[in-house]
Amino acid sequence: MAAFGSFALLIALALAAYNLLAGALALRLIATGQPAAISPERLADTARRAGIAGFVAVTAAAFALVWSVFANDFSIAYITEHSNRALPGAYKFSALWSGQEGSLLLWAWLLAMYGFVLRLTHKTDVKLYAYAGTILAGIQVFFLAVLCFAAPPFALLQVAIPDDGNGLNPLLQYPEMVIHPPMLYLGYVGFSVPFAFALGALMMRYPGEKWIKVTRVWTMVTWLFLTAGIFLGMHWAYAVLGWGGYWGWDPVENASFMPWLTGTAFLHSVMMQEKKGMMKSWDVWLIFSTFLLTMLGTLLTRAGLVSSVHAFAESPIGTWFAIFMGIVLAVCIFTYVLQRSHLKSEHHLESLVSRESSFLFNNLVLLTACFVILWGTLFPILSEYVVGNKVTVGAPWYNRVAVPIGLFLLFLTGVGPLLPWRATSFKSIRRNFVLPTIALWATVFVCLAVGVRPWKDGAFDTGNFYALVAFAVSAGVLTAILSEFLRGAGVISRQTRRNLVVATWLLTRRNTRRYGGYIIHIGVVIIVVGLAGSAFNRNVESELGLHDKLAIGPYTLECVGFTQDSNANYNSEYALLDVFKGGKKQFQMTPEKRVYLASEQPQTMVAIHSTPAWDLYVVYEGTNPDSGQPIIKAFLNPLVGWIWAGLAVLVFGTLVALVPSLSPATAALRMPAARSTPTEPALKGGHL
Repeated sequence: MAAFGSFALLIALALAAYNLLAGALALRLIATGQPAAISPERLADTARRAGIAGFVAVTAAAFALVWSVFANDFSIAYITEHSNRALPGAYKFSALWSGQEGSLLLWAWLLAMYGFVLRLTHKTDVKLYAYAGTILAGIQVFFLAVLCFAAPPFALLQVAIPDDGNGLNPLLQYPEMVIHPPMLYLGYVGFSVPFAFALGALMMRYPGEKWIKVTRVWTMVTWLFLTAGIFLGMHWAYAVLGWGGYWGWDPVENASFMPWLTGTAFLHSVMMQEKKGMMKSWDVWLIFSTFLLTMLGTLLTRAGLVSSVHAFAESPIGTWFAIFMGIVLAVCIFTYVLQRSHLKSEHHLESLVSRESSFLFNNLVLLTACFVILWGTLFPILSEYVVGNKVTVGAPWYNRVAVPIGLFLLFLTGVGPLLPWRATSFKSIRRNFVLPTIALWATVFVCLAVGVRPWKDGAFDTGNFYALVAFAVSAGVLTAILSEFLRGAGVISRQTRRNLVVATWLLTRRNTRRYGGYIIHIGVVIIVVGLAGSAFNRNVESELGLHDKLAIGPYTLECVGFTQDSNANYNSEYALLDVFKGGKKQFQMTPEKRVYLASEQPQTMVAIHSTPAWDLYVVYEGTNPDSGQPIIKAFLNPLVGWIWAGLAVLVFGTLVALVPSLSPATAALRMPAARSTPTEPALKGGHL
């Protein structure tokens, strides 16, 4: 199977190279109109078919690696390193992306899959899709070359074949790790598609608004995958690493967050280009930067440039990625300089108090956040290069800089919907901002009344202050968004004599992109509330013998025993803890400590009890070697569940925004008929 997989990768590389060269030649012949021995259209079609065949070849290689994992073929070095016989089936499958070579193969396969879908839908716009397909082929050539020559996943062991493998990293043996990496990679790889469309459209001087409309769905789906991947990673860190948190500003976490920031900026700014013909150069460079940041994230992870629980060991493929990024950047700059006259804005900003300005400020804030995170991530590398010492940047520095930026961005999220296009009158501002302002200050007073205050132990506390601001601004933003829904739904309700719920549904179906975006913003508000709760986290740690007790918040934990268990994959120890509240037993928690047999590595399995108000988070940290007593650490983390609930709302909003809008007449016809009244208005000319 190793020979089959290696051969499939070589075939895929040959097909991708043909796709690139034949596609580029065909496009050149079409552009110049030069006579040729073969029809340029026919040549372009053979290039497209080569891309489709390349997907089959890469799929065969990925299948070969997965098959070899399940067959326990330890003659392949990658499988020996990342699997073993006792590994459960789901984790055998996830071995595909648990190591460097396999994760690169996953990248190549997902890229081939995106290209496959793109080439099947090429009739949407044959020439633009031909450009995009050719550019994707160039990216695929790079990844397949790396797989064939620098990081081959089917390399054979050069020593005696062992009876069993080293096993999967214990940190990865968690259900979410079966879906988190593929989801993250679907986002990472997916941004190659809008990048290819943007670069291709610029090369052929394609109308700016049209290529954005063609790629809107691609970009939103990719952004959704990346968002879900980031949050799944946060939940994995929360549930597995045992430190009580979900985001530590780890360099590889940052690497996934940076393209999300620029991708989010792109999704907002393209609306300016579609409606006003503005920010064309800005949009092109946003998507170029997003793609380059995905490459940078892969470089940081694969080359061992940063220290992280997510990163692989130092590898020579870092040089490959650096050269590839240099080539991509050079192509982007050359194409932009050559075609920059095509990107002139059709309109200019007319007022600083308008919806256009809110989009512009939104973009500037997102890019500022991206630059700050990029600087902090690369600073250890730069400091080592300049002064010879690696100076790390910790979470406190990121929080000091990023939290105020995030709060200002949240504020803009609420301001934007309240501002009209072009210019805003004072009367309009006063009318639209009254309710959000009241909600903001009412929340401040309520928070102060219940004890959420910007000080702790008699001194000003930055964390508490930011939490208070986050709660207040979130209330104002939520009020602004809901008022937009209610204002529009109220008009429809009066016109159609249907209730507000039905009217809101009808309003959303008429403009799914706009109101789906508002739902996404509601999800962001909920997430911010959950993040703000971290300012009030509490934790205690103690040795607990039999029937010893530990108090935290309203809970009392009593140790009622310890037990052990084992299977073919790991040995484990459990702490049995009865949890009391108000003197009454509520439930039992069983934090666990595992030792995996193949690698002899320990792993913490956290016990979590979630409520809307807080999470009770309990870790069994092992036994004190001096006293022989088990050590229990308990956290009370307020509002963490709001983060995951906000993600669900955000995903729902994105799905709504992806649904095509209905015309007012069509939407009305799809609604159940309202009870007729003599005064009910009729449909005239397709409008209510």
